[in-house]
Amino acid sequence: MTDLSNRRVVLSAHPVGFPKTTDFELIEDSIAEPNEGELLLKTLYLSLDPYMRGRISKARSYAVGVEVGQTMVGGTVSVVETSRNPKYKSGDIVLSYSGWQDYELSNGQGLHKLDPVHGPKPISTALGVMGMPGLTAYVGLLDIGQPQSGETVAVSSAAGAVGSVVGQIAQLHDCKTVGIAGTAEKCRYTVEEFGFQTCLNYNDDYFDSQLKEACPDGIDIYFENVGGKVFDAAYNLMNDGGRIPVCGMISRYNDTSLPDGPDTLPRLMRAILTRRLLVKGYIVTDHSDRLNNFLSDMSGWLKRGQIRYREDITEGLENAVSAFQGLLRGDNTGKTVIKVSGEP
Repeated sequence: MTDLSNRRVVLSAHPVGFPKTTDFELIEDSIAEPNEGELLLKTLYLSLDPYMRGRISKARSYAVGVEVGQTMVGGTVSVVETSRNPKYKSGDIVLSYSGWQDYELSNGQGLHKLDPVHGPKPISTALGVMGMPGLTAYVGLLDIGQPQSGETVAVSSAAGAVGSVVGQIAQLHDCKTVGIAGTAEKCRYTVEEFGFQTCLNYNDDYFDSQLKEACPDGIDIYFENVGGKVFDAAYNLMNDGGRIPVCGMISRYNDTSLPDGPDTLPRLMRAILTRRLLVKGYIVTDHSDRLNNFLSDMSGWLKRGQIRYREDITEGLENAVSAFQGLLRGDNTGKTVIKVSGEP
């Protein structure tokens, strides 16, 4: 064992509804020295993402869930503290999947070494605009949405890590962008900082009519992050041949039963048929073949100032649970990141 103390956030109970603080536990134990072929990673930054809600549910999902007593999963930027692996040396910065903890023993599999000279800079963006959320936006909009000049693109959760990038890439393709967010402040930021033509607060009483007014020529691409009433309002405005990339349904992640109210499925199915809509769900990990194109395009857009981003950084692993709860409530603007330790 090393003299290092490792703090870990573990799942103490599968949440029912909105995750409670008591569904998690911060524990502290020691960590072993790396064996031959292993390396000890120290977490610098931890990514918090909506998909984590599905990982702590008992319901079937597209990936193996977190069991009670296990460390919470999550992407990280880490520094190699000690290495007995010839591919890495002490001080290397790597993109990893260490989860919610200070340290991890790794065999080197699945790590991606970050270039200290060429970036990304800051290194936390490897978890955001230059990482999984950025690639999610890129694949969903370009491969499924296939934007064409002059089309109208509506984006839910437009102030978030994925939605904000979707809108900006759409603008680079000469599309009209209509953002949808949950507060007036987020709408302001989405327009002023991310360049959307307009942004609507879905909590306004007249949201449906406001969306219709903002999209007088209908919607060609609706990028779905939210579900619920936002989806209901958007699909009613879809044009013939419209595309709906389904990235997430965060409004439903904490549901314990089907929502009350009229069944919208028959109306939706009719719209899909009569308007020849493409509705496609996707998981970004299925699209690793697009990573190199994404990194090349995104790095160029960032250098030219064509893409802007915002990071919502919280200090301290001990604050990860409250930050995760805030993410699920929609408190964040931009990418939610936990700064676990200082950069070397």
